Amino acid sequence: MPLHPAARQLIDQLESSGMPKLHQMPPPQAREMMRRMTAMTRAAPEVGSVENRTIPGPAGDVPIRVYTPKGGSAPRPVVVFFHGGGWVIGDLETHDAPCRRLANAVPAVVVAVDYRLAPEHQFPAAPEDCYAAVRWVAANAASVGGDPNRIAVCGDSAGGNLSAVVALMARDRGGPRIAAQVLVYPATDLTCDSPSHVSNGKGYFLEADMMTWFIGHYVRTAADKTAPYASPLRAKDLSGLPPAVVVTAEFDPLRDEGEAYARRLREAGVPVEMKRYDGMIHGFFSMDALFPEAGEAMELAAAGLRKAFGS
Repeated sequence: MPLHPAARQLIDQLESSGMPKLHQMPPPQAREMMRRMTAMTRAAPEVGSVENRTIPGPAGDVPIRVYTPKGGSAPRPVVVFFHGGGWVIGDLETHDAPCRRLANAVPAVVVAVDYRLAPEHQFPAAPEDCYAAVRWVAANAASVGGDPNRIAVCGDSAGGNLSAVVALMARDRGGPRIAAQVLVYPATDLTCDSPSHVSNGKGYFLEADMMTWFIGHYVRTAADKTAPYASPLRAKDLSGLPPAVVVTAEFDPLRDEGEAYARRLREAGVPVEMKRYDGMIHGFFSMDALFPEAGEAMELAAAGLRKAFGS
């Protein structure tokens, strides 16, 4: 399909604005720019309640935000959500809207995790924070009205990477049990050598140069790029992982590695539902004000979670 007209308009507006691209800014400035951009492209629905908390992490307290849907009663299933932003940008605010939508759509308690960002905190700080958050949820589910036996992970882009990595960590480290993983256009191979990094590497919102900038801030060494907890596609064994929903976008540099990960999960005997959204760009999942397809992808994710939760 051709590029979606709304995506073309968004990209043209960004190009004509004269503003530098995210990877041409220092990380603090790029973080602020992402906050402004998401504020323009999101619609935040009401939920039952929203609570900011902190939980213990491997290097100090980790902020979280707990979204409880309207109606129903505890204990509810819990989705631990990891935001995107290349491990360098993004926070609880930039992904507030999709977390609200997810809480209502499943319905489930959503626990969004404000993990440590690079370059201040490089790999493996982010995955260790995220794994610690899932362990905390499993041990303290009742404190958020959640069911410790129905926990899933979900994230977009770098958050999709972290969701896949946390699923690997939980398997390798003896728990906790994760019921499902929802990977929205995940980064799964930090070597960035798939064909879509070339075919979609320029002019489609997320660009190959931006991924190089993100990864350069995130990893400490070249060897980190192929470590399984940085590049889950490089893991030798993907068996025994939770059922997955994998969402990709046609005009996305990360398209091929996300789809390759879905194929490898299937080959390892993991139930997978994968869908490529034609005409879409990286980031569309959070842009429900622009793309009806964001709602379709959200319902795909919610349906997969409901199935895994038995609800």
